[in-house]
Formats: sequence, C-alpha cells, structure tokens
Amino acid sequence: RRRRAPAHTMQQTLLRRLLRPAAAAATAATLGCYGCAHAMRIEEDAKLDFKDVLLRPKRSTLVSRSQVDLSRTFKFRHSQRTWTGVPLIVANMDTVGTFEMATTLAKHQAMVAVHKHYTADEWKAFVAAHPDVVPYVAVSAGTSAKDLQKLDDIIVGCPAVATICLDVANGYSEGFVTTVKLVRERYPRHTIIAGNVVTNEMTEELIMHGADIVKVGIGPGSVCTTRKQTGVGYPQLSAIMECADAAHGLGGHIISDGGITCPGDAAKAFGAGADFIMCGGMFAGTAEAAGALVERNGKQYKQFYGMSSSTAMTKHAGGVANYRSSEGKTVEVPYKGPVDAVLLDLFGGIRSACTYIGAATVKEMSKRTTFIRVTQQLNQVFGSHDLAKPGG
Repeated sequence: RRRRAPAHTMQQTLLRRLLRPAAAAATAATLGCYGCAHAMRIEEDAKLDFKDVLLRPKRSTLVSRSQVDLSRTFKFRHSQRTWTGVPLIVANMDTVGTFEMATTLAKHQAMVAVHKHYTADEWKAFVAAHPDVVPYVAVSAGTSAKDLQKLDDIIVGCPAVATICLDVANGYSEGFVTTVKLVRERYPRHTIIAGNVVTNEMTEELIMHGADIVKVGIGPGSVCTTRKQTGVGYPQLSAIMECADAAHGLGGHIISDGGITCPGDAAKAFGAGADFIMCGGMFAGTAEAAGALVERNGKQYKQFYGMSSSTAMTKHAGGVANYRSSEGKTVEVPYKGPVDAVLLDLFGGIRSACTYIGAATVKEMSKRTTFIRVTQQLNQVFGSHDLAKPGG
C-alpha cells in the first residue's frame, strides 16, 4: 500500500501550492515535526549602526557651508499642523529636557521634549513667561492614569502647547497603541510623537492609530542599558532606514532617538531618512542641563542618568520595583558650559556633511546619501578627546 505522508510534510506541500514560493518557504521553515509553528528564527541580513558606515562624498555645487539650510517645514498627517524649524529635539530626560534648555534651543529654532515631571502649574508659569518658546516644546507623558491626567491638566492650562510626546521604553505593547489612539481622539489637532519602536510594522501601527511622528530607537542611548539587561535592540542605522520607509509611505515621520555621539552620526541619521534627530547625552553637562555642579580634582561635572536607571526611579517612584531591573546607568559628565557651543558644533558638522554630499538642505540629505561599509571610522592615535571642545 502507498504510505501516507506525515502531517507536517502535507502541510508544507500545501503551503507551497497555495502561497508564493518565497512566502511558502519562510512559513514552512517555522513548522516543527508536528506541524506546530515556533517563533524562533534568525534574520541573516546584516543590520547596521552608525559605526558601520561612512557617507560617500559626491560632486557638489555648494561653495560654502553657509549656503546649507538646516531648517525644514513639515505638515503632519493627523494634526494637519505645520511646523518650521531645525529638526533637532533634546530628549525628554529630566536632566536635559528642561525649561532652561527649551529657552535656549528655541533661539536656534530647535525643539525640546520637556520631561514629564514638571507640574501643570510650572507649565502655566513657563508658557506665560516665554510665549515665544511654545512652538519649540513638546509636553511628555507615559501611559499611566496619573500621567494622562497631568497631560490633560497641562493641555487645558496651556492651550498654545501643540505637541505631545507619548514616551515609553517598549512601544510594542497593545496598551501603548491603545493610549496613542485615545490621546488622538481626545486631541485631534495636536501633533503626537509616539515611541519607542525599531521595526516597520510597529511604525505603521502607531501612525495608523494616531501618531504623527514615531520615535525610533531601543537601546542605543549613552546611558541606556536595555540591550545589556534584556538582550533586545536593533542597530540604529538599519532601524532608521526601515522605519522611515514605512512612515513615509503613510505620510508619517520619524525621529532617530539615541546613539548620536557626534555631528557625523547626526548626518548619517538624516542621510538614512530620519526626519528629526533626538539627543540626550550630547546636551548633558551643559549650563542649561539640570543638576548641581560637582568638583573633583579641580574639574567640574554634572550628573546624567537614564530614565529607567535606579537613580531616576528612586527620585520619581521611590525605587526600583521588585518585579523589574534598572535599565539605565548614572554617570558624571564634564561640565561643558552654555549649550550654544554644543549646538554650533553640531550644526556646523551637519552643514559640512551637506557640502560633501551636495545637499543644499537637510531634507535633501537622504536623496544625496550613499553609505559605504567600513571597518574603521577614526584614527585614534591620540584618543577621542579634543581639548579645544567644551568638556573635551
């Protein structure tokens, strides 16, 4: 008698008949000996970080860095608002996402995602004293009932504030998507930033549920230890490219959040398709950053820490809950002085990158970018410190 094929073989054969060959092969590969799907798989294509590439120079008609325009004008999908400015956002960390930082960044037409620990009354006082800064700030919130109530209080008390930053470490939870949807329904004319995620499908999910801008990055930050504690993450350059492609196809935008250590990284982020960049560590240690100056061996420092660190959780939540671990670290950053010097260095580097690749504007950078894979970025014979730079 003819032997009957095992069940899992029959399923694989059926898949090949019904599905396109490539899709069938991928699906059949997940089937075990009993026809059960199991989730483990390995993506073989290389994922890249800023350290893995350089920008290839190209012929340029620009004769001076001063010809490069760093500002952009955006129209956002859901809020239908327009915003014009330099697409830089200081991260919503309580050490750098301060009102003091916002007043200086606004002079350069750049934004600050203000940390969520200011009270509604502090927001009212700030907006009343600095109405010119309001277009360059976002109010931050998490997903807790307490956070969302405070968000309501701030928006009601400060109706001129038009940008909301919904921020969680893990943007993949259904609860976060639900929060984005609810906030969109409550504030249809506000521009909503939501994150963090690192893949195309969740970028699309957040945009379709109300986000105008998706924050991209898990684990690349200088004081983030998520990758160490959890093993979860995604190389930032590849995350930007994949999420930007998904977002732009839906009329949305993305922020590259984390991993930018120097102006060259910022240029690579824009070249990869980021609409905005978000930085924290770059602005730590400045006069506008929170925290007292500490002097050690004749040098001045300011404390900087991740918002999932034990330092932050002790300060704002009474300690690290017994069901989790700290996913951030605490460091002391050499004092850099006023943030203007950091901004000028950052902007100057981006302008210079534009002249090398022939981009007259930041918006043109992704169209003018070719990345080359490399095994070395810098000549480190004299180390990475520059005594001529603030904090160097």
